[in-house]
Amino acid sequence: MARKNLLSGLVDAENTEQAILYPVRGASKSMIRSVNELARQADAYLEGENIVDLDPGSIDGSFVLDRMGDNREQYEELLQAIREHGQNSPILVRPHPLVDGRYMVVFGHRRVRVARELGRKVRSVVKAVDDKAHVIAQGQENSARSNLTFIEKSTFAKRLEALGYDRETISSALGANAAAVSKMVSVASRIPEAIIRRIGSAPGIGRERWVELSLLIPKKLDVVEEYLARGTLDDMESDDRFERILATLNAKGKPVRKASAKVRDEPWAPEDKSVSVTVKKAGKKAVVTLGAEDGLGFADYIKGRLDGLYKDFRKAQQVSTGD
Repeated sequence: MARKNLLSGLVDAENTEQAILYPVRGASKSMIRSVNELARQADAYLEGENIVDLDPGSIDGSFVLDRMGDNREQYEELLQAIREHGQNSPILVRPHPLVDGRYMVVFGHRRVRVARELGRKVRSVVKAVDDKAHVIAQGQENSARSNLTFIEKSTFAKRLEALGYDRETISSALGANAAAVSKMVSVASRIPEAIIRRIGSAPGIGRERWVELSLLIPKKLDVVEEYLARGTLDDMESDDRFERILATLNAKGKPVRKASAKVRDEPWAPEDKSVSVTVKKAGKKAVVTLGAEDGLGFADYIKGRLDGLYKDFRKAQQVSTGD
């Protein structure tokens, strides 16, 4: 049964009824240029192949993950679409390389989950591919249609490198050039995986923000771990968790401004109002301001008698303290 351009366009990998895109910002725009080519390459894995119905219980997940958990709302939309209209797009599986009679998903994990939940068979193309072809097909399909976020692509690239795949293979899987892949791997390497998982996929956060965070975390890892231990991020959306951690790191290390001392004004004036005296006290400082008609003259008078005034002040202090 031929499959004619079944996955054309920017359609969600899980069903043709959906077109859910995550926000495209900054450097992510350059990735979109290769989306159509990635879609065409992914189509080639299914073009002209026979579609069979498989028991979802016989299908295992891919040996390398690229998603950081499903968006529940999107999953519910997919489930409802398949419940009402059936599964329009087949998944791609390969015979399991280690277990006879079982299969491994190349792409289409969510459609398998939906089939299990609905108690239905899952429409599938079975194709014998090796591990390298598997990761390229998985990466191309999900990069083109599953709207992986920057950090999901970064962790996928790092996992592929850890499995021994060269940068050329990773570039083919993600539709990214060598420089972009290098940036992804660097970001995912500098940020501990446990912290990335706590933040989540962060669909609204682009490359440059993640780069900024990745440069801060190695220097202030203890700050992040202490902050995460408080549990204050648990009820936040993924983007908000990212923003809160970045803001916390940017705040640390900056000079802390001391709170301004409370200023107290103590005015004085004689009955004839010929002089106005204002004493402003703030912390250990006091400022005396003289004004009105006799202000300047009174200031000179005080200045000329400062020695005597101070001696009188000291005597008064001794009497009051008993020294």
